[in-house]
Amino acid sequence: MARPRKQPEITAEMLLRAYSIGLFPMAEDAEAEHLFWVEPEERGIFPLDGLVISKSLAKTVRSDRFEVVADRDFAATMRACAGRHTTWINAEILRLYGELHEHGFAHSVEAYEDGACVGGLYGVSLGAAFFGESMFHGARDASKVALVHLVARLNLGGFRLLDAQFITPHLTSLGAVEIPRAEYLEKLRDAVGGEADFDAYPPAQAMSGARALELARGGTSLANL
Repeated sequence: MARPRKQPEITAEMLLRAYSIGLFPMAEDAEAEHLFWVEPEERGIFPLDGLVISKSLAKTVRSDRFEVVADRDFAATMRACAGRHTTWINAEILRLYGELHEHGFAHSVEAYEDGACVGGLYGVSLGAAFFGESMFHGARDASKVALVHLVARLNLGGFRLLDAQFITPHLTSLGAVEIPRAEYLEKLRDAVGGEADFDAYPPAQAMSGARALELARGGTSLANL
């Protein structure tokens, strides 16, 4: 009887190559030993000039209720995103994206309240593309505020594409749209071949809500300087 083939180990380099051609990995659940590759027929993206910011969300962002920074605790942000009843984030995902973060290709945006991280998100940066992976919230609107700050940082840094993978009603309400694979791949090639700087605004420095709103709504970016 033939033995089942052992799945080849996925490396951080392989993961970046996969993102560059439109693939991303998932696990069946937190306990799964293996990953599988996903390439949706219809891809969700956030147009970087089309984030929908309601009046109530803008008020929350502007209030600076949350201190929002980047990359303060990437690993904890990933673990928080994985801490759901059902999740596609397993130990291998945690390992791989931790390596990408160590090499400057993965980033988190975190919202703090009274010193505790109460919301955030993480994703992968490659060229002028940012691939949003997951988000979480432990306080009302914390993940939405983190998203506004992410778009602000991406616009400032000259990014061209914010990938959302799959569309949900929640993401649609924030401005995400769905496009066919062929159109996505065209946008992806353009973005991956470009240059952008996630650290255009110092990661450890909290951005004011007023500045984040200005940038998220299309304020000055490196690409326009």
